[in-house]
Amino acid sequence: MTHHWTTQDMPSQRGRTFVVTGTGGLGFEDALALAAAGADVVIAGRNPAKGAEAATRIKAAVPGATVCFEVVDLARLASVASFARRLSAKRDSIDVLINNAAVMTPPRRESTVDGFELQFGTNYLGHFALTAHLLPMLRRGSEPRVVTLSSVAARSGTINFLDLQSRRAYTPMPAYGQSKLACLMFAFELQRRSEAAGWGVASIAAHPGVSRTDLLHNAPGRGSFQSRLRSALWFLFQPAAQGALPTLFAATAPEARPGGYYGPHRLGETRGYPTEAKPPEQALNLEVASQLWELSCGLTGISFD
Repeated sequence: MTHHWTTQDMPSQRGRTFVVTGTGGLGFEDALALAAAGADVVIAGRNPAKGAEAATRIKAAVPGATVCFEVVDLARLASVASFARRLSAKRDSIDVLINNAAVMTPPRRESTVDGFELQFGTNYLGHFALTAHLLPMLRRGSEPRVVTLSSVAARSGTINFLDLQSRRAYTPMPAYGQSKLACLMFAFELQRRSEAAGWGVASIAAHPGVSRTDLLHNAPGRGSFQSRLRSALWFLFQPAAQGALPTLFAATAPEARPGGYYGPHRLGETRGYPTEAKPPEQALNLEVASQLWELSCGLTGISFD
């Protein structure tokens, strides 16, 4: 892409329904830009106070915005199922699902309600389950898409089938990298399976480069050396609104390719405008992707068929 794509290039999204997970940072910027383009936006997150605040801020910024908040805790499979039931009771279809929410590098190993390592369970398995639950609604949508967020951290990630939940050994960053590599492999595998089964749903991956979001600040604690370093080196991090562009491109641009992967165009994909991202070699392993998919169906108790 030679042209620098921004929200100004986004086609009107009037009449289209989006579900975006995550209430702050990138999720907020996604929801704000989509609402401004006329979309009907459902913000899904676990914190009702933050969710209500996000919806209020968007309505203040975009008069006439159609935006609402729904509770979903991705670290709780029952909550994911319940969210999908509530949504399908209210609407017949959705057009785009943006799997954005994430937790990043808790210093000690934490578990989800269902016993998964927190990052793998929230970032990957929660979204795997959510996508499965919403697939029937997506299939009834108009030119439906699922956009799943990966990260530059996926480059150093490996899928460790011998210790998927980091029970034997937990190191924050490798566990995060694994969860984000899993998200990327899921996006590619979902596209392959959608094509094979004729679901008609386009699956596209995106990553925000290195962006200033609460996620980074929240990680090792605000007073920590890392957090202070990030505050001092703020110029290395692009604003969340800029980091949201690859996701918005994947979600709305007519030229976004099913099975594609988009990230920022400069400085090793850390900042800039949307362009084709280079998937790490390990993300293209079909055998691992298939094994991960089957295992995920087993862990979540959910099937896409």
